[in-house]
Amino acid sequence: MTTLSFDESGVDVVYQGTEFRLEKALIEEAVGKEYRDTTDHEVLQMVEKNPDLNGEPRRVDDILR
Repeated sequence: MTTLSFDESGVDVVYQGTEFRLEKALIEEAVGKEYRDTTDHEVLQMVEKNPDLNGEPRRVDDILR
């Protein structure tokens, strides 16, 4: 299971027991839009090859509120 923890400057990720950080600028470059308009599903797809995308995608802006 992958865990994503969002904050104003990026995402802390735990993937297969490995912890790392995705910075806001890296996410924006990879997805091609502003960090706050990116969804949790888009970030998860950056981390996992074939993620299980359950539920509705949530915008980072909504997560941070």
